[in-house]
Amino acid sequence: MAGMLYLVPTPIGNLGDISTRCRETLELADFIAAEDTRVSVKLLNHLGIKKPLISYYEHNKASKGSVIVDRILAGETCVLVSDAGSPAISDPGEDLVKQCAEAGITVCAIPGPCAVITALSISGQSTGRFCFEGFLSTAKKSRREHLESLVNEQRTMVFYEAPHKLLSTLTDMAAVFGDGRSISLCRELTKLHEEVVRTTLGEAVTKYTQDTPKGEFVLVLAGAEPPKQSEATPEDAAARVAQLMADGISRKDAVRQTAKELDLPKNVVYEAALSG
Repeated sequence: MAGMLYLVPTPIGNLGDISTRCRETLELADFIAAEDTRVSVKLLNHLGIKKPLISYYEHNKASKGSVIVDRILAGETCVLVSDAGSPAISDPGEDLVKQCAEAGITVCAIPGPCAVITALSISGQSTGRFCFEGFLSTAKKSRREHLESLVNEQRTMVFYEAPHKLLSTLTDMAAVFGDGRSISLCRELTKLHEEVVRTTLGEAVTKYTQDTPKGEFVLVLAGAEPPKQSEATPEDAAARVAQLMADGISRKDAVRQTAKELDLPKNVVYEAALSG
């Protein structure tokens, strides 16, 4: 009979955040797949738990994934943990979950610490709709392309960032979204020096140009404002098209110019011009 894969979240800073259910799940595991066994063994020692550990991370996931799946199919129960937070979120565990799903293995996720939700909840930004964008590329061109793809995104955006890359990321964000865009920089979440800086992109660039960033950051960026609806009516459009055509401009060009001037769809302007 096949075993199961459990996804167990680990504290993102405060060891007191490990839940009773997480502890119990770690205790029942036959083995634990860990992003960094050196980090995980410290947590297990803190909990007084001894279990066989297998390394599973970005650069060995292709080979170790099959090994883990085979062991689960043979009847063993595996617990997957990352260094901090919920495994499989911006994490190679995503691939292991897919492999297990394809093999018909039951996957159970235990709720618990997650930096995305923790940061979002205290950010002061809109939380009704949001998107998680994970880590941006270290390459400037790829990073800018990623950000430019989000220029019209109206949902709150959440990013992870390391301290040594923070200023470059903030500088690119300010160039793409504008200095005035609101951002909350959440640092060292659940740890002794937890801090939330609520500011604008321009002010954030100034601050971290002067102050060396320390600790891991979650960036919660406000979404774009919804586009303003034109106050012009179809009657206004028809009148403007007629005026332009009276000045010798073709209907096609008059429709195009009117649509641009009044911020209306060209098909609306065209229909208005015909009916007018």
